[in-house]
Amino acid sequence: MYSVTQQDQPHEIRDLPQSSVGAPCPMVIAGEHSLRLAYYIENCPSDWDGTSVRVLSDSGADEPCVVVTFNRPYAHMFGPPNDEAFSGHPLAKRGLKPYAVFEVENSSWLHALERMNSVHPSHRPEHFSIYKHFIFAFHDRTFECIATSFEISMQKGAVWSVLSTAQNSGA
Repeated sequence: MYSVTQQDQPHEIRDLPQSSVGAPCPMVIAGEHSLRLAYYIENCPSDWDGTSVRVLSDSGADEPCVVVTFNRPYAHMFGPPNDEAFSGHPLAKRGLKPYAVFEVENSSWLHALERMNSVHPSHRPEHFSIYKHFIFAFHDRTFECIATSFEISMQKGAVWSVLSTAQNSGA
């Protein structure tokens, strides 16, 4: 995790499909120049009365999913906190919350990465100005990355299969 300063400001990105609040089963495929995240979206039947639970897995469902493809990924983290421990995230007191997606302006993590790179003989601080810090907060995991932007596509299937298909097709 990283330390934050007074400059870090998370802003919710509201125009994305809501991740499943019970079992989004987020999964990441990453390489040196590619980064994709997939998860189930909230999909409650209109006649659901709230008394039953459907259990999903990352490989055995036929559900609506989002595949997020990050452009020019630079770094990422995937793990804690979960929704019960989210108040322990360093940006929680600034409005970061579970089950939502954020962009962090004036990111301390991004600034720390730029400072780390400053020892490189060809370092140019302005190269880091194109990057943004994104946070996807799920039920049991949090995903954060530094990239220039992202694109989403809607798919139907199991998280593993739609993510594998997207990675193999280059989509």
